[in-house]
Amino acid sequence: MSEAGHEGAGPARDEALDSFLDKWRARWPEWAVAQAFVPVAQRDVALAWAALQQELTDAAWGGSDARPGEAKLAWWMEELQGWSRGIRRHPLGLALQKLPAPWTTLGAAIVPLRESRERPRDRNEAFAVLAPFAQAVADVEAALFGDTAAGVALVQADLLHARLAHTGELAVPMSVIARAGEGAAARAWGVELLEHWPRGEASRPRRVWNAVARQRLRRGDASLPLTPWSALWTAWRGARG
Repeated sequence: MSEAGHEGAGPARDEALDSFLDKWRARWPEWAVAQAFVPVAQRDVALAWAALQQELTDAAWGGSDARPGEAKLAWWMEELQGWSRGIRRHPLGLALQKLPAPWTTLGAAIVPLRESRERPRDRNEAFAVLAPFAQAVADVEAALFGDTAAGVALVQADLLHARLAHTGELAVPMSVIARAGEGAAARAWGVELLEHWPRGEASRPRRVWNAVARQRLRRGDASLPLTPWSALWTAWRGARG
């Protein structure tokens, strides 16, 4: 399976990279103002890293048929193993591959990420099934940003918010559906996530993403972007920790 095609000339490859970055920006427009609270030297890396996480989780959780996503995840396992050997095919590798991060560890964690597609029974299981992938994400962030590593629970919470924002009620645990009923389950799950949101240390980019996710949940809609002013205030508070 070819996700990105062959190595191309510089301008064409830059356009391919931008298309993946723009896909993440479209879902998280708050970044346009929130990035002001991330060190300049970390911004491009943080953006590409966020886009990579979105590619992996969309493959794991998106679509009514799991098979295309499983094929993409298998391709990504090979790709990330290649990054550790200096080989890249995907455009995001242009921004990330040369950075000294545990890409092989992230690739291995794709297996439990793939298995997280099944609807969890309850909140505890929703967090637990993401623990191996969240640990790999935290390990990569510690290498990329060179400061406080994100706590695994914080990464888990961000991932669960991202899944709710992207797939709606498909992300909701069975216990929440049983309690809230169809049509109200997504909002009820957002409330439960917010009530049990973990605390802990994290890198500056993760603190900003974390703050935006929590504020969306406070507003009552995981997928609805914040206004620019709200995003600015939220990111400032998140960056301060």
